[in-house]
Amino acid sequence: MDQEIELKFIVRHDGVETLRQHLNTFCAEHIPPAQLLNIYYETADSWLRRHDMGLRIRGHNGQYEMTMKIAGRVVGGLHQRPEYNIALEKPELALEKLPAGVWPDGALPAGLSEQVGPLFSTDFHREKWLVQQGESRIEIALDLGEVKAGAHHEPICELELELLSGRVDDVLALSAQLLDLGLLRQGSLSKAARGYHLAQGNTARQIKPSALSGDDNAALDAALAHWQYHEELWLRGNAAAKGEVLQAVEAIQAIAARRDAQAGERFAQVQQQIAAADDAATIAFNPQVAQAKLQLTTWLVSGH
Repeated sequence: MDQEIELKFIVRHDGVETLRQHLNTFCAEHIPPAQLLNIYYETADSWLRRHDMGLRIRGHNGQYEMTMKIAGRVVGGLHQRPEYNIALEKPELALEKLPAGVWPDGALPAGLSEQVGPLFSTDFHREKWLVQQGESRIEIALDLGEVKAGAHHEPICELELELLSGRVDDVLALSAQLLDLGLLRQGSLSKAARGYHLAQGNTARQIKPSALSGDDNAALDAALAHWQYHEELWLRGNAAAKGEVLQAVEAIQAIAARRDAQAGERFAQVQQQIAAADDAATIAFNPQVAQAKLQLTTWLVSGH
């Protein structure tokens, strides 16, 4: 089992080449773009999804790998999930090769292999830079392509920073440097989450009620999730979602002010910028706003 720790960003479509040029200035091992085709699997009654499990086969240069991801934690755009990777001779599922501990009851459920079938796919080119940051080895991956489910599809234009070895703090520090470019925003929706939504008919996502209860850390976690979810809706044209973003940032600002006056002022300024904005993209990719969101992610990951 591996522990996948990565921070996901959405890249401005008109900023891909500028970002690539910036990454090429790093002292890094560069790996040219390569096509990755992923098929994601599910049962008719969404058994895997209901158990917070994700199953795929990835093909690259005639080699195949089956991956099972199980329940983890997502904070902001930082994804931390255990995953199991099994090499395959051909692009066919072999669930019996996964360790028994993957399954909720400690054994492969009877009949599951026959019930699982293809649900959606992602087809993208991945370009990579392997860098040393502080005490850590980090993979920076630029993914360009699309996720598809039947007649529905949407683009993939993402940057992922994956911790290969070292400390999560170094991933966060490198991310802070990249956010100053004004080309990135944290993305909480994985490719798989977007694929599931497309497979379910790509209906318009609905505004959700806020649930900002519990201690400060729980409230901050819920507020950040509320902010990111409704920022996505606002970017997709739902003007009413802006009010939910403001409500989340207001809650964050109140907690931040109790912790640190400077942080409270920072989020107050972000709140003012959002309130004055007409365009969601201008706010989402604003470096000051993005840095404030990353600071909140850092608080939650560090636990204080």
